[in-house]
Order: sequence, then C-alpha cells, then structure tokens
Amino acid sequence: MGNGDVGTDVSPQDGGRGQRVQAPPDLPLDFEGFYLGHQEFFHDFAEIHLGSRRTAEQVVHQVFLEILGGWDGLLQQGDLEQQTLAVLHRGVTRRLEEDGRPPAFLINGPIAHNLAAVRSQLELNSSAGGLYEAILELPTRQFTVIVLRHLLGYPTKRIARYMGLDTRTVDYHGRKGKERLRIRLDLPAAGGKNHKNTKGAAL
Repeated sequence: MGNGDVGTDVSPQDGGRGQRVQAPPDLPLDFEGFYLGHQEFFHDFAEIHLGSRRTAEQVVHQVFLEILGGWDGLLQQGDLEQQTLAVLHRGVTRRLEEDGRPPAFLINGPIAHNLAAVRSQLELNSSAGGLYEAILELPTRQFTVIVLRHLLGYPTKRIARYMGLDTRTVDYHGRKGKERLRIRLDLPAAGGKNHKNTKGAAL
C-alpha cells in the first residue's frame, strides 16, 4: 500500500468492485498490514448489509479512518480484532439508521435467495418465520459467525482469523447462535444427528 488505499475517492460504479479509495502515504506499517489483511472482509461485510458496493466502500473508508485515528490506543488495549470489528459494526449500523432502512439482506433479492439456503443449513424448516429478524437480534459474536459462515460462505479458519478467535471458539459461537435462533423461533431442540452435521459444516 505504498501510496495508501485509505482515502477520499470512491468508485462511481454502484455495485461494482470499484477502485480502492486512496490515502496519504506514511501510514503506520502495522496499520497498512491490518488494512491489507482485512479490507476484503470489511467490504464484503458492509456490502451484504448495505446492498451496494459503492455505499459499502464509503462506509468502510470512514471505518478505516476511525480505526487509524485511534490506532495507537487500539494496539495498547489489545484484542485488536474485536475492537476493530466493533468499529465496523457501528459504522454499518449508523449508515442504516441514517438511511432509515433495514439491512439489505432482508430486502435484497439475491441475498434473500441465499437466505433460503441458509435456512436449510441452519436446519430450520420453511415455516420458521422471522428468521432474518432473529439473526439481527443475535449477540455480536454469534451474529458475526452466522453472517460470515452462512451468508458469505467463509470457512471456519478464515472467520477465526478475522475475529481474532480460535476455530473451536468460532464453532462454539456458531452453535450458540443456531440454538438461540431455534429458541427465538420456537423450534424443537436439535438432536444428536444435527450436532454431528453442525460439526461437519464447520470444517
């Protein structure tokens, strides 16, 4: 990122991959490494909520600037992955509130089709109404694992790296998220076979 990618210009093409925003040089090297390792994840996460690549790029640009502004403090606090993930959550939520609309995966056609497959992956029958709203009500870590694993299709190891957790902890939050969804949707508890399938899906 010699000239930097965190900057002011955004791709004019809505929904396209676009050109990365530009930034001034002389950024901290550890921040540059963090940016290069997380930009794809941040953009994917924002886009699935905001429904537009251009809007996602705008929001993620501001998120990275906020992270950069508090970089030294974040490093001192530790738990960098969780701290920066919280900044991303806030940025996306703030934009949705400003626009006065729900996350795009509730209303976007292609993503809604993906959620039909998610319903099957989570072993929820087709009569389980309110799945999408129930996902939104999950605690942050459970929500993040469900979104990354079942909406974005990220493998467990990749989720663990982005969240700063080990793979067993990711699987734990995935199981707890599924359990909470079943309780929220008033569905029967999963049997031994389902637990086996859950373990296999996490590999």
